[in-house]
Amino acid sequence: MLHLFLVREQNRYFLYSIFRSYVSSFHNSVIYGSLNGFEFSPYFFTKQIMKKYSSIIGGIAFLAGCLVIGLFLKSSVNTFKQYDRTVTVRGLSEQEHLADIVIWPIRYTETGNNLEEIYQKLDESSEKVRQFLQDNGISPEAISSATPVVTDRSAQFYGDSNFQFRYVAVQTITVYTDDVQGTRNIMNQMVELGKQGVTITGDEYYDRAEYLFTRLNDIKPEMIEEATKEARKVAEKFAEDSNSRLGKIKTASQGQFSISPRDNNNPHIKNVRVVSTIVYYLDD
Repeated sequence: MLHLFLVREQNRYFLYSIFRSYVSSFHNSVIYGSLNGFEFSPYFFTKQIMKKYSSIIGGIAFLAGCLVIGLFLKSSVNTFKQYDRTVTVRGLSEQEHLADIVIWPIRYTETGNNLEEIYQKLDESSEKVRQFLQDNGISPEAISSATPVVTDRSAQFYGDSNFQFRYVAVQTITVYTDDVQGTRNIMNQMVELGKQGVTITGDEYYDRAEYLFTRLNDIKPEMIEEATKEARKVAEKFAEDSNSRLGKIKTASQGQFSISPRDNNNPHIKNVRVVSTIVYYLDD
């Protein structure tokens, strides 16, 4: 019995030794070498998994890429649609100003049959006109004379040949001054020249006074700001009515300034006007 027990114990120990040797050999081969021609390196299992599931991993990566691109395209389309929504508005700025320059032509006429006498009469009338203007506050530097125009009616090939005076002479004196109101007051006293024997003539178009407004650059910034504010008010009202929010400015253009008489009876009062056109983005 004792011998049999020793034999069994010896066999168990032998089997246990063989098993330990096999496990140790397998463990070493997995980490450091190979077993029976098969590679058991640390990368063996990774390579096997990659070979088996490479198509699945590639498909997942492709789907993920498509998803990201789709989200990006959706965001881009929404942004493009948002920027495509605009509103175009116009803002008006209008002011009235007094003209600061007046150009006033005074034309007078002399007639006669002697050319030398005609020129002498023109000189006398010119002196009377100049003196009248200076007596009423117009400086000599603001007064200029044009060359007289003398017409010999006998040399004309058309018109009535039965005329009383052969020569008709016309001369113009021009007042250029910034004293607009003072000059307008003098215009109402022109009858005094008639009493002195000066024949004042004038054409409704060519001889009327011209009024200029030259301070446009001084009021431009203020008017542009006002026109822009008015345009924004209109855009905000539109956005409110359409349940939108007013965005940034897309484009803006400033119209030309226009200067015109307020009416025919007050040409010295100028109406200054400008219109700005602005395009705003609309946001939801």
